[in-house]
Amino acid sequence: MLKLVLPKGSLEKATLELFEAADLRVRRDSVVTYRADIVDPRIDEVRILRPQEIPRYVAEGLFDLGITGRDWVEETASEVVSLGELHYSKATDNPVRIVVAVPADSPYEHVADLPQGVRVSTEYPQLTRRFFEEKGIDADIRLSYGATEAKVPDIVDCIVDITETGRALRAAGLKIIDTILLSYTELIANPASFEDPDKQHAMRQLQTLLEGVLEARGKVLVKLNVRAEQLDRVIDLLPAMKSPTVNELYAGAGYAVETVVPKATINVLIPALRDAGATDIIELPISKIVH
Repeated sequence: MLKLVLPKGSLEKATLELFEAADLRVRRDSVVTYRADIVDPRIDEVRILRPQEIPRYVAEGLFDLGITGRDWVEETASEVVSLGELHYSKATDNPVRIVVAVPADSPYEHVADLPQGVRVSTEYPQLTRRFFEEKGIDADIRLSYGATEAKVPDIVDCIVDITETGRALRAAGLKIIDTILLSYTELIANPASFEDPDKQHAMRQLQTLLEGVLEARGKVLVKLNVRAEQLDRVIDLLPAMKSPTVNELYAGAGYAVETVVPKATINVLIPALRDAGATDIIELPISKIVH
């Protein structure tokens, strides 16, 4: 039913791990092949391509569904439907920023300070051109094939580049004077495919599986027993997603309690629960959480 395209490169390994955890294992002959398949009735075809190309291919209808960055959607001006952000790796936990940077000793503090004809190096020429046009600045946009930060001030006056923290730019002797865009990894769909009820339903089902995996990451299920007179003390310790599930044990022997908690807190929580009177404490991994 669906033709799916996934990103190659820096997001590739984390993307394949996400699909594996969602029980959508991507199978291919080798790590260098661009064709793959997923044994699932909702997916007919899988390709693995550069994220820069994915928005345009999805917009053109070559694929129904894809994963790429918002930066490439904006750079290519592709008409796609965003189903939502997917924060599934170190590279996608925080947004990256597309910024304008100049030498640290430059007198320019804002984009409005830049002169007409300013020379700009960037890997995002279309996004950069639109940005400077909106600011009323006639910029000389020069496509960069990498090492963009190394081109100022000798080759260009400023750069438009991608950064997460700004540390690399500062290390290169640059300062940020404006932010053009915040970018997350997104699940995107072809508009016509999304209007098809059957395809949209399949897309939403796949999205549920992927988001269920992400929701479960960093969380565990805790189950325990506790006597009635100690129940309130135990409940007060539990940081539940909504509220703990509490069931009475057979013959009034107390209560069984279970809830989902952050894995990072479990080393402190379990001893505290034991001190509060909990017994038979069990910690279980979680594969998915679907609300």
